[in-house]
Amino acid sequence: MISIPTSLVWIALLLAPVSVFAEEPAAGSGEYTGMAPEVCLNCHGETSARPAHEMLQTTMARKADPASPFGGDNHSCESCHGPSKAHVLAQGEQPPGFRFDDSTTAEQKNETCIGCHREEGRFHWPGATHNLEGVACIDCHNVHQPEDPVLALETQSGVCFDCHKKQRADFLKQSRHPVQTSTNAYSHAGMMACSDCHNPHGNGGAGNLTRNTVNETCYDCHAEKRGPFLFEHQPAREDCATCHEPHGSNYPNMLVARTPWLCQQCHVAGFHPSGVYGGSDVAPGGADQRVVGKDCLNCHNKVHGSNHPSGIRLTR
Repeated sequence: MISIPTSLVWIALLLAPVSVFAEEPAAGSGEYTGMAPEVCLNCHGETSARPAHEMLQTTMARKADPASPFGGDNHSCESCHGPSKAHVLAQGEQPPGFRFDDSTTAEQKNETCIGCHREEGRFHWPGATHNLEGVACIDCHNVHQPEDPVLALETQSGVCFDCHKKQRADFLKQSRHPVQTSTNAYSHAGMMACSDCHNPHGNGGAGNLTRNTVNETCYDCHAEKRGPFLFEHQPAREDCATCHEPHGSNYPNMLVARTPWLCQQCHVAGFHPSGVYGGSDVAPGGADQRVVGKDCLNCHNKVHGSNHPSGIRLTR
């Protein structure tokens, strides 16, 4: 029988090679270089495999701004990439202190960014759809470019459409908001961006809207539809999206269906006939208003509400 002390000796011998031959940490691990960012450009210049030279032209590189990674007592590139002295001494053979690649999770990447970007507008990020779906800040933002595509009116939608394919298809339809896509170079394209209606960093309401409700978001531009009206149209008061498809539609005015069928989803033949008439009950010659241009909007044209004393049926 092996005694307990002998067993401990065997365990110590088995573990000895691990401790003796374990890889020693690289020189400079966990230390900042204390060097100017131009040192990084020796390897990350314009012609390198991983260029970062344009970083010096961005707002992130303002040395006069103490809040900038390059300003004050901050560590320039290492403010985001972590202590990287070992990376520099090994001429890239050792990884930097922090890598924005598949070796780190979206949560880890985002924590690096949120360490500085905690200002107003990102309060809801922990519960934002993008965060909960594992989207990293760098999936949308490119901090190494002087002009971040997602922040420019003309190019922002292209970044969003990389993931939101259905919305891209909607913006190619006949009736849509003037958001720029790669193919709809019509006169008003580019007047709006996705961020005019959506807050990608989250909000208290649904759909990451800039306001808490759909209607409040729409009223930012369509203030004349806000009311209050003497006679309200309840669907318009509750949710603009009941009748409108905000990203685009093949029906006029971005409606979800063509009138009168849109109206008849709620208004059945209770007050007056709502069905399509045949040719047997029309006036001689067929010029009957019930057939030609039949549309609820011919009479009920104040569908968002009316302030007219006789506008109870939204006809004026």
